Amino acid sequence: MSLEQIKAAIPHREPFLLIDEIVEQSENRIVCRKTFSGDEFWYAGHYPDYPITPGVILCEASMQAGAVLLSKLVSDADDRVPVATRANNVQFKKMVLPGDTVELEVELTERLSTAFFMTAKVTVGGKVACRLEFACTLAPKN
Repeated sequence: MSLEQIKAAIPHREPFLLIDEIVEQSENRIVCRKTFSGDEFWYAGHYPDYPITPGVILCEASMQAGAVLLSKLVSDADDRVPVATRANNVQFKKMVLPGDTVELEVELTERLSTAFFMTAKVTVGGKVACRLEFACTLAPKN
């Protein structure tokens, strides 16, 4: 999926669009990639002498991947957008540094009306950097 298609699927934009490409997608699973250049605004203040990608950024990137996955389930006529409602069991296992490319794997595990429950795994160099469970609901765009 191209960057233009990603932008058509979710409302996020630079400098807070945290997905570069969709590698794989099925009805209940998506795999995305993001390369952190080191020029992102947060590195200037997040350990300036030893920049580290904030864990919350990894969580947000996962949730954006989940939003792209959900965009296939939500009609444009709905005039609603998925928003995060919770994050559980967040675990940070490996630091993500400037220049690293992460792979974001998100799976939809359950749907209850307009509530969606997902799990995410973020890897860098084939090793787990972060895991989390999160939920989204559909909110009006206005």
